[in-house]
Amino acid sequence: MNTLYYILDPMCSWCYAFAPSWKKLLQNLPSHVEIEYIHGGLARHSDVPMPQEMQDMLQNTWKEIEQKVGTKFNYDFWSKCKPRRSTYLACQACVSARAQNKEYEMIQEIQKAYYQDALNPSDRDTLELAASNINLDVEKFSHDLESKEIVNLFEEDLNKRRNLGIRSFPSLVLKSNNEYFSITIDFTNYETILKQINSYL
Repeated sequence: MNTLYYILDPMCSWCYAFAPSWKKLLQNLPSHVEIEYIHGGLARHSDVPMPQEMQDMLQNTWKEIEQKVGTKFNYDFWSKCKPRRSTYLACQACVSARAQNKEYEMIQEIQKAYYQDALNPSDRDTLELAASNINLDVEKFSHDLESKEIVNLFEEDLNKRRNLGIRSFPSLVLKSNNEYFSITIDFTNYETILKQINSYL
């Protein structure tokens, strides 16, 4: 059994920057490699407005990503929304979508909502809109989102991240023949990632 673990947070800007390379990697991975998403949880639930200095820091991160990777961000988010440092609910949304076999689609939809449409994935209504956009059973999704079952599954993700020793997102770890290999991420060339993976298989 070969498993590629992708450790991320759907509201992580570097994960969004990695999205095009990740999509190409998925299209070219050997068929005997399974994918498992692990939502690492950047920030716990919070209703506290994000301090201005943190907003400035994140906007500078966006600018750095634009320069290094070429990813485009919609800066209207900072004026249209009330930012909070709170990503756990977005992570739970992805786990809820996992229960309906649309986890990857939800990750993409949250990234689109946040970084392109200037909507706030810290808010439940943004996540319910995302669920509707990818044709989930929205009633089930809404019920599941903060349910004990989904919270427990998300806690399992957090524990998996800790057990893998991962502290930054995005991260890739390959499990092959019961050995674990850290895969270096290339934001602009999926082929360098694929070569690493193939070398361990």
